[in-house]
Amino acid sequence: MDVLLVLAVLVAVVLLIAAPLRAGRGAEEEVEPAARRADLEAAKAANPFAGDNGGRAGNPFVRDSADDVDNPFAPKPAARSSISQDAPPKLRLLSRGLGVVGSYAKVLLVDEVAVAYAQFGPLTAYPRAQRVRDLYPQLPESPLPAVISCIATTLDARRHGYALELVDVTCADLASRGFAAVESYPQIGAPPDATSAATPAFWQRAGFTTAVDDERFPVMRRELA
Repeated sequence: MDVLLVLAVLVAVVLLIAAPLRAGRGAEEEVEPAARRADLEAAKAANPFAGDNGGRAGNPFVRDSADDVDNPFAPKPAARSSISQDAPPKLRLLSRGLGVVGSYAKVLLVDEVAVAYAQFGPLTAYPRAQRVRDLYPQLPESPLPAVISCIATTLDARRHGYALELVDVTCADLASRGFAAVESYPQIGAPPDATSAATPAFWQRAGFTTAVDDERFPVMRRELA
């Protein structure tokens, strides 16, 4: 009996001690989420990348539009031309480089009448030209040239030098864009109206030299100043 009484007393003491501990732990568990939220808010305030807009992060390095007004030395962004989605497919295709390297085509007008047309651009924009060039490993690999893929005049405007004039203007434009050279890939033996790449003789008159002498697809090249 004495042993049972002692055990009963010990159990009672343990229960009395454990009760306040459980109550304190419950209070801590109630306070802990609130404290955790407060810590997160404090961390958010110290983080310049954490935004208030639906949890989306902001970028502190993006210049505010008002900075341009306050800073007279800040360069103004250049306005980019855009082509309507309703434009003809060819025009939309040629406008791909407007925001990168500029236009890919020029038209020469005489008295507001189109007399000559040139299509050109970086080599990477013309896969067929790239495939022709890949046939000749002796060509310099760097820097890659621009290409003139098409030069043509209307029937009534031929033999007036308009195509040569347009090639000169195109080469000057490409030089201003940073190209070091320009190439063309005429097809020997093709009828004049069956190809828009002209002839080697034409490109020689335009200041090009023969970079690769091939019996069908020679490579004509002009270094740009």
